[in-house]
Amino acid sequence: MSTYQFAISSGPESVRQAGVVESDTFDDAVVLLGERIPVRAGDSLEIGVAGFPPARYDCVGAVKSGRPVWVPAGRLAA
Repeated sequence: MSTYQFAISSGPESVRQAGVVESDTFDDAVVLLGERIPVRAGDSLEIGVAGFPPARYDCVGAVKSGRPVWVPAGRLAA
């Protein structure tokens, strides 16, 4: 299992929650965070492993299951 460091922000410079999550894969870590932490459209996620720059995502909404829809930061949703 890998340990991923994350930070969820509601706006620039306003980290709402940060910590670590353990998961077998990067995708599973992102899904797990969406299940455990309330996320709204407009929130941002930074997540990564030690030694590498974090990936940055923006929440653009949720699907019917309530899971957040993340897109890479700086990209528009389709």
